[in-house]
Amino acid sequence: MPFDGFSPLISSQLQYLLNHFPHTIQIEQAWSGTRYFPGSLDRFTLLIPYCLDYIKWDIIYNAEFPLAAPDVIFGPEDDGFHPFLVVGREEGDSRLVKNSLTDWNNKDPSRLLALVIELRDKYRSYQERRVGEVDDDRLKFEISTIVSREGIEMHMSSGVEKPGEVKFSVPLMDMNINKMVLGCPWSHPQKIYLQVIYPVGRKYAPATSAPRLKLMCTPELKALFSIDEVKLPAWLDGMCMAEYLPHLEELLQRQVSEAVMLIDVRRQFIEALSPLIGRPLEADPVFCRKASFLVCSGPFTFLVHFFLSTHFPKQRPSLMFQSIQHFNSLGMLVKSPLITEYLWNPRWEPSQMAEHISDFLVDESLNFKRHCNESQLQH
Repeated sequence: MPFDGFSPLISSQLQYLLNHFPHTIQIEQAWSGTRYFPGSLDRFTLLIPYCLDYIKWDIIYNAEFPLAAPDVIFGPEDDGFHPFLVVGREEGDSRLVKNSLTDWNNKDPSRLLALVIELRDKYRSYQERRVGEVDDDRLKFEISTIVSREGIEMHMSSGVEKPGEVKFSVPLMDMNINKMVLGCPWSHPQKIYLQVIYPVGRKYAPATSAPRLKLMCTPELKALFSIDEVKLPAWLDGMCMAEYLPHLEELLQRQVSEAVMLIDVRRQFIEALSPLIGRPLEADPVFCRKASFLVCSGPFTFLVHFFLSTHFPKQRPSLMFQSIQHFNSLGMLVKSPLITEYLWNPRWEPSQMAEHISDFLVDESLNFKRHCNESQLQH
């Protein structure tokens, strides 16, 4: 499907980039740069994932010269980044190297993808070179201990108004999480990363102080596993990353394996409800986090929506009732607030959980029916 406002040639390259880039890439904004074709978009800002953040690059096509390769404008903090320029040993001796722009073919939809991938690889090398030039013994030691790990990215930031710091993105665990989830819907490999931030240029900072640490993951993984609730192991005095990472990875492997196992526990609970209140009208077949049932209490018919967290069964399901017969003043079907307080024991078998919830639905349906009738009378 073409992007509105772009010419077919630019649209095809942009669509190919978004569909085939190995990470989730975004378009922040798009605009026209020509006065002769004011309605034709020919430039846009890309948000490109790098080191657990985004770098912003402007891609500048020219609608007046559609056969020409695009220009790329990097961020203001990267004025030293010249990816296709090789500087010689002698002063003033520099030359351009062959690159993705050399033999540009605007009819090839894959060319923009090749360009962005090549530039991102060169940007990674540029940042590694910048970090390697930092005069900090501790930082140099940390890099030497983890340099053999695959997929590490690093970024050097500095400025007049903020102190310098080096940020690392460290992929964790050699586990194929996608294969662990039956019917996995993810198009990209799911990963967990440790963000490690070291201050640089602070002479007063203790050499053995702990860096700032934060666990991060690909967004889709949150349907399986709550990364924000993982308690990081303590960073002991004198520790380095090479010592810290194995302990963290062992902890994460256990928790991810448990999260995968809990999918079956949630599935068993949903299946146990069926003999009591009927088969679900709709259910999350992969992670078993949601299910909706059509329930009858005499002539009163309503939906019950179940929401199961990744902490089920320790955390009871949240319930929401929805009438299919009553409307509020806005013309919408009447719903109950989320219900989270009712008899529950996480040690019960799934059949016991289902029986207690079924009994609760019988009593609560009367309250909900009364609520629906009152809502109807008010308008």
